[in-house]
Amino acid sequence: MSEPAAYPDPVLYVYQAHRRYKEGKEGTLDILRGASLAVWAGQSVALVAPSGTGKSTLLHLAGLLERPDAGEVYVSSRPTVGLADNERTAIRRLEIGFVYQSHHLLPEFTALENVMAPQLIRGLGRAEARERAANLLSYLGIGERLRHRPAELSGGEQQRVAIARAVANAPRILLADEPTGNLDPHTSSHVFDTLTTLAKQTGLAAVVATHNLELAARMDRRVTLREGEVVELP
Repeated sequence: MSEPAAYPDPVLYVYQAHRRYKEGKEGTLDILRGASLAVWAGQSVALVAPSGTGKSTLLHLAGLLERPDAGEVYVSSRPTVGLADNERTAIRRLEIGFVYQSHHLLPEFTALENVMAPQLIRGLGRAEARERAANLLSYLGIGERLRHRPAELSGGEQQRVAIARAVANAPRILLADEPTGNLDPHTSSHVFDTLTTLAKQTGLAAVVATHNLELAARMDRRVTLREGEVVELP
């Protein structure tokens, strides 16, 4: 694993994770078999692997959406597997942002309101949440679209709103599962550049699952999954 000298402790560390699912009445399907992945602050990592190899499973473990059958997931050096559900939820809400292939924006809310929502849930005042949301959207290049609802935005604009929403509460980790899968090549390139720039400038530890090798090459590191383990790519 490529470890930046300035950051000796990874922000995210999935250690020796095993994950299996039941298959049929008695069988099991092993997806992860001792997978380990460490990501440091300000680092962007592309997770490149064919469908069915466990990319989404690894992201779900990293995002505390699932627990591994064995192994550990450290967030800011804190082990999380043994924590109660409410403690894991608190970590997920405060320290982890998610971006998916489908943006999952609230259709009745404007771009500004979609980015304000997680901040209000966290307990931030409306005025401060509005200012932070507007600044984020402006930084991502859609400051003139604050009052538009998702249906009035292009696919790339919707995904940038989704990115702004994911980082609205200043998480330390950003997990993205095929965030450009539904976008044209030009828009995909722009969204990827947004993600990598955001990681570097804000100190995010970003993991992005993608099939696009050209876009993955722009990130700091590239990894894949082979026989249930994480393997570094050149």
